[in-house]
Amino acid sequence: MAEAIQKGHIPEGTKLPGTRKLAQLIGLHRNTVSSSFQVLESQGWIISRPRQGTFVQKSPGNRQATGVRNGFPAKTGFYFHKKTILDNPYTNGPATVRMDDGLPDMRLTHMDYLARLFHINMKRRGTLQKLSADSTVARGYYRENLCNYLNRTRGLGAGTGQVLVTRNQELAAYIVAETLLNPGDRVVVGTPGYFAANMTLQKTGAKILTVPADERGLDVDALEKLCRQQKIRMVYLTPHYHYPTTVPLSPERRMTLLDLAAKNGFIILEDDLDYDFNYTDEGPLLPLAALDTCGMVVYVGTFGQTLPSAFRSGFVVAPDPLIAEMEKLQNLMDRFGDVLGEMAMGEMIAEGEIYNYLRQCTVEYRKRRDQMACSLVSGLGHLIDFQVPDGGLATWTNWPETINLMQFSRLCAREGLHIPPYLLYQSRLCSGVRMGFGSLSVREIKTAIEIMQHSTQYCV
Repeated sequence: MAEAIQKGHIPEGTKLPGTRKLAQLIGLHRNTVSSSFQVLESQGWIISRPRQGTFVQKSPGNRQATGVRNGFPAKTGFYFHKKTILDNPYTNGPATVRMDDGLPDMRLTHMDYLARLFHINMKRRGTLQKLSADSTVARGYYRENLCNYLNRTRGLGAGTGQVLVTRNQELAAYIVAETLLNPGDRVVVGTPGYFAANMTLQKTGAKILTVPADERGLDVDALEKLCRQQKIRMVYLTPHYHYPTTVPLSPERRMTLLDLAAKNGFIILEDDLDYDFNYTDEGPLLPLAALDTCGMVVYVGTFGQTLPSAFRSGFVVAPDPLIAEMEKLQNLMDRFGDVLGEMAMGEMIAEGEIYNYLRQCTVEYRKRRDQMACSLVSGLGHLIDFQVPDGGLATWTNWPETINLMQFSRLCAREGLHIPPYLLYQSRLCSGVRMGFGSLSVREIKTAIEIMQHSTQYCV
């Protein structure tokens, strides 16, 4: 009734039937109608006048919105700046198979175990006290376990005061950028590079400079030349498996990069992308943060990348004073955090389940990587070139310049394969497609490559 009044279906000033008559008309008990009238009157929608009846309020004053009104303003009455650099690059559409840039498969998640963790932590005594904004007990428990996990798997040697926990990796990178960058600062990224990180860095007003990334990762010789020409504030990179080409930064270049940072005073923002997924017997190279002795590296990443968002968090590892400074911004943006999720994640690390889970997932993802390689060779080997990645959840493929990749994507969409534009890299410098295999089953990988093979016949 409130919605009908609000939309003008019942004009203001209309006299309503009595509660008895209205109850008969709409088939409800009179007490229900009487109670509803009382609520409507308390909210200012109607008014009862002795010996006259009940009327729709002409001047309700403080009406309480209980429905969707007609005519909400279509435009603002004030100016605001539209940030085109933040336009959403992720697209969707009807498709049988969807390609991405290397996301994990949530279908592999142990939902029963995760549900039990939540249930146990909800039922424990003292949980309510831990959920308060000022409680440091629960967050400290997770931070300590996360610190142990990072030290064990990455050799960082960090203390709890050198780790900042955020809701996700994107927020971690945003806090770092907002804390360390000012408008006009020069930030170097690799090309081709990671579009999402570039958006975050550009949001600060920083000037983005590029250096090539080749078969050994970021070109540090080109970076050194750039440093001689102008002052560099930060270098962003994904050294484990460069985004999008999946190439690891070579050991020699890692040491050179650390020396350049110490000599020129620029920050190294190291993205932990895909560190947990390695398919070689030797294991991944240690992060730059594990080799840094001068405090030049800020290390950001995701814990629980293969888990649902409620069991996933971002982190920053950096020297104590910087962590303390970033906590100021975090407390302003996200004072309460996700305490319940952090309690469960801390327990997952303490029980050792995260290590077992990662081992199982890595075995499965290696099968999918191998299937992607086999399918690419049999279906597109005559046309494209690629290297089987040592880790990560995606494969980089080099395509002939004569193929219009956007047209190719549209042809695939007609066959039921969605390839979003952000996976396509086509310029005078390169022509490539980043193909994620992590979120696709073996059957889906075969289907995707078959569709690609069929679609290439119409664009070669």
